[in-house]
Amino acid sequence: MNKKYFFGISLNVLILGLVSFLNDMSSEMIMPILPMFITALGGGSIAVGLIGGLRDSISNVLKVFCGYWSDKTGKRKTFISSGYTLSSVFKFMLVFSRTWEHVLLFASSERIGKGLRTAPRDAIISESMPKSKGKGFGIHRALDTLGAIVGSLIVFFLFWFLKFDFRTIILIASMIALTSLIPLYFVKEKKKKQQNITLRVSLKNLPRDLKFFLLISFVFYLANFSYMFFILRAQEYFTGRYSIGIPILLYALFNVFYAGLSEPFGALSDRIGREKIIALGYLLFSLTSLGFIFSNSLPMFMVLFAFYGITYAMIDGNQRAFVSDISSEKFRATALGTFHTTIGIASLPASMLAGILWQINPSITFAYGSLVSLIAVVLFIYKFY
Repeated sequence: MNKKYFFGISLNVLILGLVSFLNDMSSEMIMPILPMFITALGGGSIAVGLIGGLRDSISNVLKVFCGYWSDKTGKRKTFISSGYTLSSVFKFMLVFSRTWEHVLLFASSERIGKGLRTAPRDAIISESMPKSKGKGFGIHRALDTLGAIVGSLIVFFLFWFLKFDFRTIILIASMIALTSLIPLYFVKEKKKKQQNITLRVSLKNLPRDLKFFLLISFVFYLANFSYMFFILRAQEYFTGRYSIGIPILLYALFNVFYAGLSEPFGALSDRIGREKIIALGYLLFSLTSLGFIFSNSLPMFMVLFAFYGITYAMIDGNQRAFVSDISSEKFRATALGTFHTTIGIASLPASMLAGILWQINPSITFAYGSLVSLIAVVLFIYKFY
């Protein structure tokens, strides 16, 4: 394990943050244009929901198996490197999409790489800063999302000023993804012996509090449908090139708040408790979804996308830190993988239902998200307060 620290931050966390910065720069050049790329290839709201849901589900469902496998073999770095490599390959394949079904295949397969790497990577972060997990996850998430900001601004520049089409932008993004593999060489992992554990036993031994939190997170992620519906909602109110340019900038604004507040909320959770931050984050998502029902102007969309970013800053890293807190070191990667798999199982029906409700009326989609996330708030407060 790399024990070097810079300003109280583990070198491993900084290196993995740099990898995520470059990879997310690549991903976020694609993500704000992906729903529009799908619709340009003939896909409707159900296609958007299917692709968005599968992207989240595939990666998250794989995480429990990869987390367990990482615990069993005692290896972390192999899974991380393989995951980033696979993602880079399928980003490149997106360039050759000619129908929305091609996007479904390549965009979903790209998330297999995320499923491979996430739980082992989170385990290294947790093990690198054992006394400041919230800060460690917050810093990693901030660097990850900072890459998202840069990527969002790059895609806007390429589209608005250079007038590049979607395929050219995706090609450039896939080349950037390849550069994210270089810093991984310098990550150090703690040597661990292989463990004689089974997935069945590992899941059985998860703490009771963790199992209840998994139930709550499942409910919340039934409400937390794909980000693509938020972009499509904004796109409805603009015309011409503005219908693409403004949603890209709004997505960048989302990432500005996400990146800027991830580390402060992580550090705050170390001091006052993660339960308070997570509960407030769930509540803010409910209110934000409610706001999208009534939003019809650029200023309103700016406020709501900012709130959307604050929501993720509050819950994303802190949920992972909370899972680490209430799980044992022996099964930590398995616990993190189980958490990601739980929300992955919820993601597909959440986005599919959002797409179906969208066909009736987009406002119903956001009303559904607001109501169900509020239920998650009540359950969380009931159990952890």
